[in-house]
Amino acid sequence: MPDGFSFAAKVPKDITHQRRLVDCREPIAAFAAQTAGLADRRGPTLVQLPPSLVFNADIAARFFDDLRRASEDTAVICEPRHASWFTSEADALLTKRHVARVAADPARIPEAAVPGGWPGLRYARLHGSPRIYYSSYDDAAIARLATDAAASRTDHWTIFDNTASGAAVENALAMLDLSR
Repeated sequence: MPDGFSFAAKVPKDITHQRRLVDCREPIAAFAAQTAGLADRRGPTLVQLPPSLVFNADIAARFFDDLRRASEDTAVICEPRHASWFTSEADALLTKRHVARVAADPARIPEAAVPGGWPGLRYARLHGSPRIYYSSYDDAAIARLATDAAASRTDHWTIFDNTASGAAVENALAMLDLSR
């Protein structure tokens, strides 16, 4: 990989979807050990939650505290998909624990389209719109994304997850060209 390239790691579904953030110390430690080999190329850690996972402050606090202890030097991003995570209480919890909230497209609710939580990192996760995983972003959308990233006064990641039709690579390269 070229100098400066980092990998974003995604927490396994066993932790987020099966365990639903409960009783996760051992699997978190295993995940941290598995990604530690990336060393200085390890970028942020993504916690993508299932759409059915309702915000519970006690569970979320315990989970993010455990994740933070296991991977102290790694930024953490949360991609909640249940509306209960888009409240001032949830946002305050994420901010306090230095967890950024993903700006997602397509957004399940309007608040999901904008970043939240800790403002020290911006992370856009673009799944393709209108057809999720398939649709390519047009030149105007890519230009807006590149402008937003350049204007950001913090670390900024844009992840294209519209991979089913191969559009992710094309979109990422177009944004890279505009960013240079």
